[in-house]
Amino acid sequence: MAMARASSGLAYPERFYAAASYAGFDGSPNSSTRGVSSKFSSDVALLLYGLYQQATVGPCTLPKPRGWNPVEHSKWTSWQGLGKMASAEAMRLFVKILEEEDPGWYSRASDYVAEPVVDVEMNQNLKVDPVIENGNSYPETKTISTENGSPPETQDKDVVLEGLASVAVYDQWVAPSVSGQRPKARYEHGAAVVNDRMYIFGGNHNGRYLNDLQVLDSRSWTWSKVEVKAGENSSESPSPLAITPCAGHTLIAWGSKLLSVAGHTKDPSEIIQVKAFDLQTSTWSAMKTYGKAPVSRGGQSVTLVGTSLVIFGGQDGKRALLNDLHILDLETMTWDEIDAVGTPPSPRSDHAAAIHAERYLLIFGGGSHASCFNDLHVLDLQTMEWSRPIQQGDIPAPRAGHAGVTVGENWFIVGGGDNKSGVSETVVLNMSTLVWSIVTTVQGRIPLASEGLSLVVSSYNGEDILVAFGGYNGRYSNEVNVLKPSHKSTLQPKIMETPVPDSVSAVHNATNPTRDLESELEGGQEGNIREIVMDDVDSDPKKNRSEENIERLIATLKAEKDDLESSLSKEKLQYLQLKQELADAEIRNTDLYKELQSVRGQLAAEQSRCFKLEVDVAELRQKLQTMETLQKELELLQRQKAASEQAALSAKQRQGSGGVWGWLAGTPPNQISEDA
Repeated sequence: MAMARASSGLAYPERFYAAASYAGFDGSPNSSTRGVSSKFSSDVALLLYGLYQQATVGPCTLPKPRGWNPVEHSKWTSWQGLGKMASAEAMRLFVKILEEEDPGWYSRASDYVAEPVVDVEMNQNLKVDPVIENGNSYPETKTISTENGSPPETQDKDVVLEGLASVAVYDQWVAPSVSGQRPKARYEHGAAVVNDRMYIFGGNHNGRYLNDLQVLDSRSWTWSKVEVKAGENSSESPSPLAITPCAGHTLIAWGSKLLSVAGHTKDPSEIIQVKAFDLQTSTWSAMKTYGKAPVSRGGQSVTLVGTSLVIFGGQDGKRALLNDLHILDLETMTWDEIDAVGTPPSPRSDHAAAIHAERYLLIFGGGSHASCFNDLHVLDLQTMEWSRPIQQGDIPAPRAGHAGVTVGENWFIVGGGDNKSGVSETVVLNMSTLVWSIVTTVQGRIPLASEGLSLVVSSYNGEDILVAFGGYNGRYSNEVNVLKPSHKSTLQPKIMETPVPDSVSAVHNATNPTRDLESELEGGQEGNIREIVMDDVDSDPKKNRSEENIERLIATLKAEKDDLESSLSKEKLQYLQLKQELADAEIRNTDLYKELQSVRGQLAAEQSRCFKLEVDVAELRQKLQTMETLQKELELLQRQKAASEQAALSAKQRQGSGGVWGWLAGTPPNQISEDA
């Protein structure tokens, strides 16, 4: 073995310190957000400050600031909220957030950041293939190209064999010799297979989003770039467009098209965008959708179920984690937001999803801003109910950024990481028994132990193979690795099925078809039996291992059967209790209804009496108005009477005065009286 000197992209912690310096931190533990706030929003600046302090100082031990200082209080809250997060994890999160906020930071920071030189172990007998990149030709020895014309970096590998002949080895990762110009190293890209050709679209390289479309022919293991045509507008087809660079999207093969769903872009839209690449015309087009489209996001899972896409989770443009569920009907292009019952998975991104029996959606792993998960959730797409089944076997460690594909009833999971290191195990879940097992383990810092790699199922010489590409584990990769699953791991049961008793859970019937093997062996049980005929295996050692696996499986299923019977008894008891409570509630409801009718009758009688009182009041008001009129007339008559009396008095007085003058004139009083 010889030692070679190779230029490398910055590894941790140097990459973190370069990112921190670029973001505006001065390198001291007491760095503030003053220099950061001019580049980022307040929320981002506070989060970067907390991660910087966690990475350089450690968990927050300072007391809560006293007095009214909102800036210091916000900084303390951001740091203290990270808890006991490891320093390495804080460094990687810091860099990841910076890349999301400013994808081109590394290229701008590289002008004043020195590239470290590392020692890499190389095999002198390694096959060397010429590769053309940036107009220069140089030998390819499992390299990852860097940006700006820098020399490629060389990685140490732990794959078993190389070359096309090595693909014959089962359950081991191999690196086939590929020809053609390799794509730029990347992660968080999309991958899909059409006719044994693996298409790679977009991704993230050194913080820059990509929009190229590359294809690898698994029959000749040759790379080529797909030349995209401009296309023409028409009233019958979606509008062609210049594709926007993106990462964290999902690529789905749909007929003669490749669908790119969601993903992070430099200028994100408000809702999820669905773009289609027509393999016949080599044009991109934006698909018009109807209904309420989900918010734009990246790191989600998109699963093809029949003629629909099931979208779960992800992270929106503001880095808020999601756990919502949406379905896009590809025939009508209509969105439907699903409000499922049960407890859904916690908000997360960079998880894996698979469909089993065209009915059950499985969600595994993923991560939040501070932690990764290894939980398994199942959604019944018929009842739209979430459940969290019990996992068995070699349960994988928490991870995010992993990739998964299904081969029959087996779900293979590759790569991922926990913000500290990449995951080296390739694991498989039997979706019928929910038993995990380890397929193989790799050693060293290689692309298979990376985040953001892609994994697809293709075929080689008539057999299924798993093809992994790209990833990031401190270094970007453009490596291709292949694994051919053994017959043992892809053993397909042939199921002859008749109706089962209603007392058996529908979920367990569909997800555990081998569980009834126990009933077949024991015999004499009521109900119908599922007969499972296993494929013949050629060699005796494999037969022995298969028999041992079946025995262990039967023992596990027996224990689970006892648990299920106990649970069923509890459920029956609870059902009877609920039935009795329902009967009591119905009786109370009847009594309350009768009482309600009585109250309604009383209310009607009171309303009638009130109406009569209102009539009486109206009559009294009318009489009162009449009395007021009579009072006014009486007063008028009284004034007239008083005036008459006053006039009579005045006349009498005048008569008295005339008698005196008459007497003086000599008129007799009697005459005066008669005249009057």
